[in-house]
Amino acid sequence: MLALILDDSEMNNLLMMQALKSVPDCEPVDFTCPRAALDFLRDNVERIGIAITDYDMPGLTGLDVIAAARAVEGFAHVPIVMVTSLDQQSLRREALARGATDFLGKPCDPVEIRARVTNLMKISAAHRQERDRSAWLAREVAAAVSVIEAREREIIALLMRAAEHRDTDTGNHVARVSAYVGIIATHLGLDPERVRILSLASTMHDVGKIGVPDAILLKKGPLSPEERAEMELHAERGRRILEGSTSEVVRLAAEIAASHHERWDGTGYPAGLAGEAIPLSGRIVAVADVFDALVSERPYKKAWSHAEARAFLADQAGRHFDPACIAAFVSGWDEVERQHAALAA
Repeated sequence: MLALILDDSEMNNLLMMQALKSVPDCEPVDFTCPRAALDFLRDNVERIGIAITDYDMPGLTGLDVIAAARAVEGFAHVPIVMVTSLDQQSLRREALARGATDFLGKPCDPVEIRARVTNLMKISAAHRQERDRSAWLAREVAAAVSVIEAREREIIALLMRAAEHRDTDTGNHVARVSAYVGIIATHLGLDPERVRILSLASTMHDVGKIGVPDAILLKKGPLSPEERAEMELHAERGRRILEGSTSEVVRLAAEIAASHHERWDGTGYPAGLAGEAIPLSGRIVAVADVFDALVSERPYKKAWSHAEARAFLADQAGRHFDPACIAAFVSGWDEVERQHAALAA
């Protein structure tokens, strides 16, 4: 590792360089200009194991150099030693406050220099090893989590493929709803990880339709009141299929399945929840689901234009839909149209 030496006196630098020659794994580099030393430090953060700076220098003092060095990313734990002939307690306190690790007095004793620098370099090396190990562990954990998430996505995809075999009219409905959910959640200010999980969970919102008879699910026309009641059972069936999982995504999907047909004014199903009693996940998916149903062609209806569907959603804010979710949907309108074009069936 490098030992950065800074003193405006070339003779002092020469003496310091000479003293450090026998220190193991130490390559001293010296500077007489504080700004040049700081430029070198910024460009070689990963190579520097210790910095030794004089206090009394023109332009920048040792205190200034220490403060500037500590502001450099990645240099917070590198030992910094200040060399001074001034034996002032207030100066040392200020140096410690700025980030100094240790002190050397003038005139410097080569034996003391080697001992202190050797010990501090060992500490610096140990910290780097710990940091590298922590980074390695973080990468390993991230890789393991990635594998788990990939398997989770695969299982969800297989589950939804089974559901889609029951309903031939949805096209890319699931993918579009997932995309719209991500847009709404983002514009509501949810953090990216929550947006990701919510988007993935939303793909299972209609999994309960697996239990709906074909005569109802595939009917080419309006449903009778009895058929409508049977169809509405899919929300509760979806919850029962998904609930109790150890997976956060699947648990959220159960919440969505049970609540995405609730209405802001309390006239929805299956529980007749109103306002914020409806889980936010269900309120978000309700907007995405209805919009895609409106703009998609079905055997019993023609597709609405985007303008017509947007106007309907806006009109239903505060009745069918959470006004905040409608506002977020409208805020991301350009993204909605791009996603719809990209995922058109």
